[in-house]
Amino acid sequence: MQKTNFSRISYQLSNFLFGFLSDTWRSKSINLISVLTGYFLFANFLTKFISEGKNELIMVPIIIVFVEIIIRIKPSSNSKFYNLWLVVDKLRIGAIYAIILEAFKLGS
Repeated sequence: MQKTNFSRISYQLSNFLFGFLSDTWRSKSINLISVLTGYFLFANFLTKFISEGKNELIMVPIIIVFVEIIIRIKPSSNSKFYNLWLVVDKLRIGAIYAIILEAFKLGS
């Protein structure tokens, strides 16, 4: 196939949208387990703090700082900590999903 601008754009777009399909089963399963674990842990964490009704003003800034630290410390892809960071980042994504879902359940 000839390398035209359209073929490059379509390749980049398909790689961006469906690039996760080209991963190995190991990385797919680790990513899925990390997201679901992050959701499970943080949903339980939120339920505990909603039922108690204490320390929300302290915990919310700590959660925000923790999320920002995870985002900003991204190592380079050839670093030996990159895979660990990917797992922690997927845990963060699951936690954010739990927060959003809990907000919809509460109606706020």
